[in-house]
Amino acid sequence: MVADWSVECSAEDPVLVVPWSSSDEGQAELHFVDLRENPYDLDQISEAEQHPPLMQALRALNVPRSPVFTAKCDAWALNAEEIGELLHELDLAELADHPHDDPGSPATAAGFASYIDLVWRDRTIFASFHQSEQLLHRLTRLAEPLDHPSAMLDCVLRPALVDFTGAQEGYSITLYVKALGPDLDSARESWSSALEAVVGLLRSKDIALA
Repeated sequence: MVADWSVECSAEDPVLVVPWSSSDEGQAELHFVDLRENPYDLDQISEAEQHPPLMQALRALNVPRSPVFTAKCDAWALNAEEIGELLHELDLAELADHPHDDPGSPATAAGFASYIDLVWRDRTIFASFHQSEQLLHRLTRLAEPLDHPSAMLDCVLRPALVDFTGAQEGYSITLYVKALGPDLDSARESWSSALEAVVGLLRSKDIALA
């Protein structure tokens, strides 16, 4: 698996605020669902209902023994530009030279991806930029040997503000898992398998910081 991480913590970068809520005109309000306290509220997250592998990941990452909890998520089919970028990331650049809008081309690829915003439960780690960096370095190093050649793990370290009983400033992780396949069903299957493996790493004792 290709695995990489980056930092987006400048003054211009967005801050993850938990809990959060938002609403679009004519649509129902979207809001933070605390799956630690209410695991059965998964049915309030439409993305999870539409994509069972994402639902399984959210369930696993919010159980009491998990070192993190989730704040936001989404899943989607990659567009042609995103597929081309992922082909390059996976060192399959020769396929990127073929047009993706030609369904008869044997090089045509489909892609699927998801993101999950994670917050570390340990307050010391949550508040420490250095420990958060160490975490991402360790996670990507452990992910690289995973046997998922058509998938990529991309992590972004972001600032976060968590305010349940008092505001706390720290850092969150946006966890992107992306995968390719000859068709959308194959891409979804590859994504699902890669996401499960990454979630397993996050919950393993190997990811614990020394």
